[in-house]
Amino acid sequence: MLPGDGVGPELMHAVKEVFKAASVPVVFDEHHLSEVQNMASEAKLDQVIDSMKESKVALIGKIHTPMEYKGELASYDMRLRRKLDLFANVVHVKSLSGYQTRHNNLDLVIIREQTEGEYSALEHESVKGVIECLKIITRAKSQRIAKFAFDYATKKGRSKVTAVHKANIMKLGDGLFLRCCEEVAELYPKIKFDTMIIDNCCMQLVQNPYQFDVLVMPNLYGNIVDNLAAGLVGGAGVVPGESYSAEYAVFEMGARHPFAQAVGRNIANPTAMLLSASNMLRHLNLEFHANLISDGVKKVIKGGKVRTRDLGGYSTTSDFVKSVIDNLHPHYGAHSGHGRLRHLHGFHPSRDSCPGCVGPCLPTSRP
Repeated sequence: MLPGDGVGPELMHAVKEVFKAASVPVVFDEHHLSEVQNMASEAKLDQVIDSMKESKVALIGKIHTPMEYKGELASYDMRLRRKLDLFANVVHVKSLSGYQTRHNNLDLVIIREQTEGEYSALEHESVKGVIECLKIITRAKSQRIAKFAFDYATKKGRSKVTAVHKANIMKLGDGLFLRCCEEVAELYPKIKFDTMIIDNCCMQLVQNPYQFDVLVMPNLYGNIVDNLAAGLVGGAGVVPGESYSAEYAVFEMGARHPFAQAVGRNIANPTAMLLSASNMLRHLNLEFHANLISDGVKKVIKGGKVRTRDLGGYSTTSDFVKSVIDNLHPHYGAHSGHGRLRHLHGFHPSRDSCPGCVGPCLPTSRP
């Protein structure tokens, strides 16, 4: 666990409270890495990376990057992702039942390459007053993210992948990315493939987002579109995200914001972090606990009585967490034969622990 900056520590506290109430069999190895709180160093970064290499899975908050240049172009957040080769960022933008927005029933996925592109940290002053920033696009990484997008679409039963680019202007860089996507698309004849220029894509997302299914794009475009799409369903506080390498999985908020203005005020929306934590449990094959928590969060949203300020309400973070925990309780049932627990979707008695039990749920003498 890496709480990060801003409201990150408060959101992680919310996760720990809900995990405790749901008896989730997960132990966190907690580390603190922050450039703005002077808690960042190569030694701390190495400790975090060693922990992640051991566990293979992490839950992280936003590690805020100061704008001031202090001799190092690559932020600790960027260096962390590069050292773990977290090349694929996935943000599932889905409408929450019970919260009305301009576009309802949205369900689209944004896949972003996040180890090169404009975020390569290669900048220099060629002559006084002239800064050159290098955007790096490689065939290998473009093919890798394209294949990831099509594999994701295949695994999740999605029907279309849209490659987003600016190849009309950046003919070589984005042109290479686009060609790689087109080449990979030929290997997946059952998945529809189309392309769209980034500026038009932003307009189309606002006007008619239903035309999209899976979108794949280079680094900077993905960063912008993640935030735009999050705004369509309620903002950064409700959209979970995750990043993958060949070995590691990191779960985080889909739109990375520190929400510095909310620090210490108990008003941050924990929805995105709780849903990310639920996705982490699903990745760990803890289906029962994952569904228990995600269902609890969605029930609170759908009920409409407990809303944080970003969703137009006046409830506190603590109010939201308490309401989620209260919504876990109806599932508990009677422990004799585990009542309704045994019939919950995704619950496997031989594998998953029941809240209140130690270890897997074992059958009783009754059939």
